[in-house]
Amino acid sequence: MKSSLGFSGSVARYFLTTEITPLLALVGLLLGLLAVMITPREEEPQINVTFANLFIPFPGATAKEVESLVSTPAEQVLSEIEGVKHVYSTSRPGQAVLTIQYRVGEDRTSAILRLYDAIYSNQDWLPPGLGVGQPIIKPMGIDDVPILTLTLWSEEEGVTSHQLQKVAHAIEVELKQVKGTRDLFTIGSSEDVVHVELDPVALAGYGIALSDLRRALELSNATRTSGSLVADNREVLVQAGTFLTTVEEVERLVVGVHGGRPVYLDDVATINRGADQLEKMVWLGTGPAAERKGIQAVGEYPAVTIAVAKQAGTNAVEVASEVIARFEQLKGIFVPDGIEATVTRNYGETADAKAKKLITKLIFATLSVVLLVLLFIGVREAVIVGMAVVITLAMTLFASWAWGFTLNRVSLFALIFSIGILVDDAIVVVENIHRHLQLGGKKLLEVIPQAVDEVGGPTILATFTVIAALLPMAFVTGLMGPYMSPIPINASIGMLISLAVAFVVTPWMANALIKTDGHGHSGPVKAVEESRLYRLFYRLLHGFLRRGEGRGRRWLLAGVILLLIIASMALVVTQSVVLKMLPFDNKSEFQVVVDMPEGSSVEQTTRVLSELAAYLRTVPEVTDYQVYSGTAAPINFNGLVRQYYLRQGANVGDIQVNLVDQKLRQRKSHEVATAVRAPLQEIGQRYAANVKIVEVPPGPPVQSPLVAEIYGLDYNGQMKVAAEVKEILSSSAEVVDVDE
Repeated sequence: MKSSLGFSGSVARYFLTTEITPLLALVGLLLGLLAVMITPREEEPQINVTFANLFIPFPGATAKEVESLVSTPAEQVLSEIEGVKHVYSTSRPGQAVLTIQYRVGEDRTSAILRLYDAIYSNQDWLPPGLGVGQPIIKPMGIDDVPILTLTLWSEEEGVTSHQLQKVAHAIEVELKQVKGTRDLFTIGSSEDVVHVELDPVALAGYGIALSDLRRALELSNATRTSGSLVADNREVLVQAGTFLTTVEEVERLVVGVHGGRPVYLDDVATINRGADQLEKMVWLGTGPAAERKGIQAVGEYPAVTIAVAKQAGTNAVEVASEVIARFEQLKGIFVPDGIEATVTRNYGETADAKAKKLITKLIFATLSVVLLVLLFIGVREAVIVGMAVVITLAMTLFASWAWGFTLNRVSLFALIFSIGILVDDAIVVVENIHRHLQLGGKKLLEVIPQAVDEVGGPTILATFTVIAALLPMAFVTGLMGPYMSPIPINASIGMLISLAVAFVVTPWMANALIKTDGHGHSGPVKAVEESRLYRLFYRLLHGFLRRGEGRGRRWLLAGVILLLIIASMALVVTQSVVLKMLPFDNKSEFQVVVDMPEGSSVEQTTRVLSELAAYLRTVPEVTDYQVYSGTAAPINFNGLVRQYYLRQGANVGDIQVNLVDQKLRQRKSHEVATAVRAPLQEIGQRYAANVKIVEVPPGPPVQSPLVAEIYGLDYNGQMKVAAEVKEILSSSAEVVDVDE
């Protein structure tokens, strides 16, 4: 028997009675438990999506001059950088904005270093002597997406967004001390400034020119190191000048001399401290489902939003919960009474909920398989299969962590997707051992290696066939490949581990758990033929296996199967079944993006946003919404790719809409977004506003499902063609939003 066993049978015989086998199984379980405890949990897979924006000031230049003197030369230099996929430029009066998009998967640090090297080693491409400013580089990546947003608001009268922003800035430093936080910023009111309102009559009376006044302010609000003094063997550093810190200091600035006496700034101007000129507005509104989120107020209130991003590789669940806990500690200290805080985004909570939900489904799928084995083979065999699946999943989770994956919806979906494949190896081995025992005549220690060896070759072939079918998905380029890579990699690793467990651990557990009589078998062959399962399959299949009349039945069965295949393919042709890459996700949020015509004031944009918000207050599933006028809402992964963080100006606005938890509503988020699209766009059309409903995609985001890029030397010709393409897209039945 020893010489006749193949690879799989020899492995099974070697580990069948050795003491190291249970130790290996225990180590596998412990490693899996460790992986569950230490693997970070996130909403999205951690992939390298590196962008960088390059801002080059060119004061006084027209858009055409900026394009020819700055943007075009910069594009030529930046396109030569290794790893760059696209370079886009926008030329506007006084500034060039270039977007450098790297290929997905490029290391962020090395990519940014190459960008800095290219810019600062090619300074000669900037036109000398024309006043072109120093380039400013703003790199962006997936870790720049805030995982948590806290919106501060108040029901009390007299509390303005400017006051709320002061509170937000006061607690920023405290929240930044939470371990794992990365970037933390506030979106809301204008900054705190000192207003100097000049009195032209007083200026003329004292004979002070505006240029003299500006020079006096610049010189008074400056400080510099002025060397050192040495005396008595001690060195004292000397610093000349101080920065202005109070309104009183600004008022008592000497800006001139008249009639032999100094002229102070408050003699020729009115000075007061307050918010800067209104350029952006933020407010929070409540919806019909606000109480289900714990919001008791009804109406709209001035607000500011604190956005928190996390460091790479940290656990989003822990960072978000610790930030919220720290904020609660600051109440009554930095946060005055009467100021409310609503969590308007918590990707840590959603990541944890998805992870728990998927783990629950993973356990359900495992128990379902064990139940089937229990019903059709036996209790002990079901225990063996269940233990094999648990060990396989535990070791796969550890391998996933070692590979660098996090616990997210894609990596856990990979385990659920592959569990039906992972159990095959253990079931095949256990079932064949069970069959050999029923045949009788041999002892258990003799049966197990032979049974494993008999199915070992086909099991190995089936395992590598599945791997060969799945693994190419890991080499898909673009965002889809790295985003979905946990599926082929985790499934392939799981298949290899499942094969090892089936040949090493499963035979040992079969020897330990399966009971036989003294003759080494559990019953005669006749018992198999008398079983209910055997009789059931005999009645179903015997008619197709007989010669003669069975031939016609076999052809009939083949014809029926062929017709069913053709009918299933026809479902796609008739669009009864719509082909999609991924199904719609049932999120608890969506975004309304508003673009007003160029030149619109922030007040007009606010008016349109107010009307849109008034309609959203009537949607039953809405708990709350945040309106951002003149600025962008905190970006998500979708907004990162679409560069929504560049949306600044009086003519742009966002509405972040939050829905009640999916367990408490009947309509899915896509159904809600689809239902509100037409009414919102109708409101926007009255003001020539472009209103778009943006949902969080279930997979990797893209610029848009359809993108038309138009190139040419004649700019006016490009605009004409673009208008024609827009008209064609707008008239297409399936296109709902068109932007340019």
